[in-house]
Amino acid sequence: MKKLMLGNEAFARGLYEAGCTIASSYPGTPSTEITEFVAKYDEVYAEWAPNEKVAVETAIGASIAGARSFSAMKHVGLNVAADPLYTISYSGVNGGLVIAVADDPGMHSSQNEQDSRHHAIASKVMMIEPSNSSECKEFAKTAFDLSEQFDTPVIVRLSTRVSHSQSIVELCEREEKPLKEYIKNPSKYVMMPAFARPRHVFVEERLQKLTEYAETSPLNRVEISENAEFGVIASGAVYEYAKESLGNKASFLKLGTINPMPVNLIQDFAKKYDKIYVIEELDDIIETHCRKIGITNIIGKELFGFCGELSQTVIAEKILGIKPEYTEFPENVPVRPPVMCAGCPHRGLFYCLSKLKVTVSGDIGCYTLGASAPLSAMDTTICMGASVSALHGFNKARGEEAEKKSVAVIGDSTFMHSGMTGLVNIAYNSTNSTVIILDNSITGMTGHQQNPTTGKNLKGDPAAAVNLEALCKALGIQRVRVVDPYCLAETEKAIKEELAVAEPSVIISRRPCALLKYVKHKPSLKVDSEKCKGCKMCMKLGCPAISIKDGKAVIDHTQCVGCGICQEMCRFDAI
Repeated sequence: MKKLMLGNEAFARGLYEAGCTIASSYPGTPSTEITEFVAKYDEVYAEWAPNEKVAVETAIGASIAGARSFSAMKHVGLNVAADPLYTISYSGVNGGLVIAVADDPGMHSSQNEQDSRHHAIASKVMMIEPSNSSECKEFAKTAFDLSEQFDTPVIVRLSTRVSHSQSIVELCEREEKPLKEYIKNPSKYVMMPAFARPRHVFVEERLQKLTEYAETSPLNRVEISENAEFGVIASGAVYEYAKESLGNKASFLKLGTINPMPVNLIQDFAKKYDKIYVIEELDDIIETHCRKIGITNIIGKELFGFCGELSQTVIAEKILGIKPEYTEFPENVPVRPPVMCAGCPHRGLFYCLSKLKVTVSGDIGCYTLGASAPLSAMDTTICMGASVSALHGFNKARGEEAEKKSVAVIGDSTFMHSGMTGLVNIAYNSTNSTVIILDNSITGMTGHQQNPTTGKNLKGDPAAAVNLEALCKALGIQRVRVVDPYCLAETEKAIKEELAVAEPSVIISRRPCALLKYVKHKPSLKVDSEKCKGCKMCMKLGCPAISIKDGKAVIDHTQCVGCGICQEMCRFDAI
């Protein structure tokens, strides 16, 4: 049976067919759907963990127990999981252990454009890279076999285009894999120095064996064209771009094993042509390897650069000098940057912060859009959980004056991910810092996943729900209060009061995401044009449902959810 599948869906199918039984992940675009799809298979236990480190450690424990296990994350999530990754490289596996990491060239939904291949090289872990949905399924299955054959975790590198594009996949039956026997073996799994030293020797020997495997691996493929004018070495989505744009003008070496890469295979291919193009997104990983093994007839990053995505158009233009024909659209089309949705509970809070001219240490989530005009209510965003820790450092550096004019904002899911330890630091090392937890009852930015505060697990079944008020108090914060961000007066009053006190405090801004299916909206609002003075006060909210027409405010009834914030803003009772 064949089916059109997203790369992420196909990867999940590969996990199922390979006999995977445990999957633990944290949602992160563009990797999220893998775990959502694999959760549909009853044979696989799937969960959302509080963060990527916990997820990988859970998968490691399942592997040691003898099960085929899996964890997925986006590229910045691999940073969080790096600690256990680098050590499990030494200890190896029992049941197969596969980690999927989805990079985001072009930064469609990320704060940086890092190349996860560096983690594979540094941790000395095998990495393979599929280029389409069919390969996503097959590489997932092969990864488990390689993991168990070479006693190594295997990282599968995906990208936004591979994860979110579709191609034909052939479905197969599941191959059940019984639990491998667990044998107590401290010298393998207890990574204290005396045991870790000989395991490092094992890692280096394993790398040599993996390099030998890569020479003849079916994951690497040479495609010779009789009319080829040059050779191309590529992997992942870039291989598909190059094939489409260059056709039979090039012969191809498609690399599926990214770490370690073959040596003889590449050298033999490079000898066939006077000119070899190495085409890869982000860093010069393949190019550096080629130069290291003595290949000099290559052209790489001097042509393609280190930033952003590549495409068929870019490759054709850079190599063949072909620019596509296109028709210019004469109208000036306004840009449509992402904004918080109409009725978003974060809007009222950010309006109050902007009005009060508060310095805001921001975090990763829907609320990062609070940095955009007209709210412009965020000063920094670094990584998950950094808002809380950075606020502490900011206030320590600038003293009492800063404490009275600075807050941190962090979502409920992000707080559970990595905000708690920062709050402990505020309580333990004592700054009069105010942290605002934006509790919208869901993990919003990645598509409405459950988290430990929602009372439901990945499958939507009832689960233990963390009480944020009790948790914050247990972490050492005595002042904890809850506000409704739809009530601007209440929210503004709470911010002023908590900034004024001489002790750490937490404000929980609680209102469910307006897009949740169970949220019942009020009727849309209307503007009385006779009362409207055209003052544009309501426009300061940045609500996409409000615009100005003929000098008067108008509300789009198809977007408005009746939240009422604009009514509070209007001084003329026109809404």
